[in-house]
Amino acid sequence: MFPFPRRRPRADAVRPVWAALSVLLDYPTPALVASLDAVEALVPGHPRLAPLIAHLRETELGALQEEYVATFDHTRKCALYLTYFAYGDTRRRGMALVHFKEAYRAAGAEWDESTGELPDHLCAVLQFGATADADAAWRLLEDHRAAVEMLRLALTGWRNDDGTTGSPWAAALLALCDTLPPLEGDEADAVRRLVEQGPPAEEVGLEGYGSSPIIAPATIPVGAPR
Repeated sequence: MFPFPRRRPRADAVRPVWAALSVLLDYPTPALVASLDAVEALVPGHPRLAPLIAHLRETELGALQEEYVATFDHTRKCALYLTYFAYGDTRRRGMALVHFKEAYRAAGAEWDESTGELPDHLCAVLQFGATADADAAWRLLEDHRAAVEMLRLALTGWRNDDGTTGSPWAAALLALCDTLPPLEGDEADAVRRLVEQGPPAEEVGLEGYGSSPIIAPATIPVGAPR
C-alpha cells in the first residue's frame, strides 16, 4: 500500500501513517520508546519507517535525545513548526498560527493552551489528522507544503558525525510526502525560494503562543478523541 497514489488518498489510508509519524517525530522519551511496538503495528512492514523504528529501539535513550535536540532544536532548517519556514518569528506568523487554531476548532477540537506548544508543530497537525479530521489536516499540510518539503530536504541532506548523509528522521518526512501529491508549479517555486532565502529573521509578535519544542509523546494536544 506504499507509497500512496498521486491523488488525495482516503482518510482511512493516511490516518495510520500520520498517527505513527506523530509519535516518531516527537522528542524521544521512555514512554515513546515503550510505544514503538504499537506504532509499528499501525504501519507493519512500512519500507520507509521500519529503519527509523529500529533506530529508536536500538539507540540508547540519552544518545537518542541528544541526536534529536541537535537535529530539530539547534538548526533553523530542521524546525518542526510549519509556519516558521514562511514567516520566521514575525507578526505575520502570529496570524498564521491563529489559522491553525481556527482549523482545529472548526473540526470540534480545541487547542490545549496548557501544553505551552505552538499549534503548527508538525506532530500536532499529524495527530489532529489521524484522530479528528484528516481533510482539515490535509489542507493545513498542503497550505504549508513548501515547509514540509524544506524539512524533507534538510533531513535527507543532514551530515552525520561519521561522514554519512541523511538523518534517521528523514524517513518520516519521506513517508509523509508519500501521502501528499507531487509538487507542481508554484509549490515547487516556493520550495526553491525557501532554500535560497530561508525564513524571515525578524523576532517579534509571538507573545502568548509558547515556545517549548516538545510535545508529550502519543498525546493529542488539540483535545481530539483517541
